[in-house]
Amino acid sequence: MRSLLARKPVADIVAAADSPGRRVPKVLGPVSIAAMGVGAIIGAGIFVLTGTVAALNAGPAIVLSFVLAAIACAFVGLCYAELSTFLPVAGSTYTYTYATLGELAAWVIGWDLILEYAMGGAAVAVGWSGYFNSLLGMLGVVLPPQLVAATGQAVVLADGTKATAIANLPAAAIVLLITGLLVGGTRESARLNNIMVAVKLTVVAAFIGLGAFYVNSANWQPFIPQNTGEFGSFGVSGILRGASIVFFAYIGFDAVSNCAQEARRPQRDMPIGILGSLGVSTVLYVLVAGVLTGLVPYGQLNVPDPVAKGVRVMGLEWFSLFIEAGALIGLTTVILVLLYGQSRIFATMANDGLLPPVVGRLHPRLRTPWISQISIGLVVATVAAVAPIDVLDELVGVGTLFAFILVCVAVIYLRAVDPHAPRPFRVPKVPWVPLLGILSCLGLMSGLAPTTWLRLLVWLVIGLVVYFSYSRHHSRLMTKE
Repeated sequence: MRSLLARKPVADIVAAADSPGRRVPKVLGPVSIAAMGVGAIIGAGIFVLTGTVAALNAGPAIVLSFVLAAIACAFVGLCYAELSTFLPVAGSTYTYTYATLGELAAWVIGWDLILEYAMGGAAVAVGWSGYFNSLLGMLGVVLPPQLVAATGQAVVLADGTKATAIANLPAAAIVLLITGLLVGGTRESARLNNIMVAVKLTVVAAFIGLGAFYVNSANWQPFIPQNTGEFGSFGVSGILRGASIVFFAYIGFDAVSNCAQEARRPQRDMPIGILGSLGVSTVLYVLVAGVLTGLVPYGQLNVPDPVAKGVRVMGLEWFSLFIEAGALIGLTTVILVLLYGQSRIFATMANDGLLPPVVGRLHPRLRTPWISQISIGLVVATVAAVAPIDVLDELVGVGTLFAFILVCVAVIYLRAVDPHAPRPFRVPKVPWVPLLGILSCLGLMSGLAPTTWLRLLVWLVIGLVVYFSYSRHHSRLMTKE
């Protein structure tokens, strides 16, 4: 039991991250870090989940779902800002938990983050595939339906006959392409991400500005549709279920915390990146959701490209092409940041001995965790090719909320055991703000479907088997002791 609760000292975590074999170039400034956050947050939530959640869960009240999710994120975001400056290293929630709750809890959350980032990247890749296929259709190119849907799904062929999908090949292809880019270097990836984020924000702002002139306020009635008799399908429970699903869209600031080790001045840059990206993204989400449900009756929005459908209602064909291209760029940035974050967590766990050492190896010239990056890229590409998006987004939601709760716990714990340690950024009103974050996350978790909880339980059981059969015996912390 003592070994399971063994904590990694904060000083050791910081020192190990700066050791010669693990040192990475500090190339990211506040603009790049904030762009990483916006790049991860503004994507699937706007271009995919807005339509799905409005059609199936919340109706026009999806704007309230986004607000609820943002409130929870605000509390948690403050905790992330403190921890990312207190421990300016890669590893995100995994590292914070290792320093507070011990090795077993750190393993559980690290294993959970694999689910969060991998399923998140796969879900966004599936959304990317939908817009890619739509854009090709506008250009007169039609891909075989069997190659653009999840394995086993029923699809309709051009002649009207039905067939079974083989795999979503565009979704897998974009993941592999971005994986290659990330292996090439952080600086280059960040520059490309900054450009893509600028294009994406331009597209989103244009949609809000133009779409506002075409809104039919009748589409907002009823604002909260009556419950269908099933929990989570409209009514107040639909708003809650919608918030727990769209929460997936906000995981970008979690991914941003992985930038701390590569930030030039983490004590200043990390709070700006985390809180700034969260604030900008929340405003844009609410505005897009309001405009979209005003353009299209909410019941018609359960499509792979809901924003493009809203543009088609305007009758502006030229703008449709602009939106399709912008959505593709926007979703690409999300995949990039999620794959980036996952590889850093993998590498950190490997450096701690909880995963095979080869996973944490840096490329001798590029100085990126290339084996970790390629491994996660292959896994995510496979999942994106075979799994449907509705299963993926709920898995991401429950994994994210679980991780966020532990971040809030970590702040409370570190304030209690090391109250005088220098903290460049401090969460106000501890423990009340972290407790509000915990309660908000628990409230959103209550809105998830029972099957989602079951999948999380199965995943965690598999993780415990891996820990007790391999990780516990190779832990560097235990070896050191």
